[in-house]
Amino acid sequence: MADEDLLKMEDQAVGEQVSAQADVDAISMDDWSAALAEQETVSAELPDDFAAPSAAGESSTMDDWAAALAEQEVHEPVEAVQPQVAPATNLFQDFGQGAAAVAGGGTGSTAQNLDMILDIPVQITVELGRTKIAIRNLLQLAQGSVVELDGLAGEPMDVLVNGCLIAQGEVVVVNDKFGIRLTDIITPAERIRRLQK
Repeated sequence: MADEDLLKMEDQAVGEQVSAQADVDAISMDDWSAALAEQETVSAELPDDFAAPSAAGESSTMDDWAAALAEQEVHEPVEAVQPQVAPATNLFQDFGQGAAAVAGGGTGSTAQNLDMILDIPVQITVELGRTKIAIRNLLQLAQGSVVELDGLAGEPMDVLVNGCLIAQGEVVVVNDKFGIRLTDIITPAERIRRLQK
């Protein structure tokens, strides 16, 4: 009796699958017929001079592009002459000659022009030395650990302004605070030469 019940259940399941597939086929056929009917309706509404895609494909596409460009020219004529745009002048003050005059000892309006930048803050850093260590060694550092740097004792310290080396000097203590006495100023030519390395 159990075998008969199993056979009946299998037949019933197969019947349901066939029925479901027929429903899907019917739905998809209904969808196709609706889509074709809609396409025919749209085609009937198109103007007579509309070019339908042909088997050649490319030539009809080119005809469509030509028609679209011709229509655009009718609605938006292209201006043959572009208006001349004059370059902007006198937007910023010329500091080129003023900076040279101040460096040469000049005074007057050029010094007033430089007054505009005198209040811009910069960051000064005194570098004691550098080193490279492995992350393993970095993780092992504890209070009292000593890290060896590449700078030698008694060697002048580098003075950097916004990360650019401008001088060297020696460390001094002033009123219980560290300071630096400049011993060598890097010339502008030397700064440029170091940047090119």
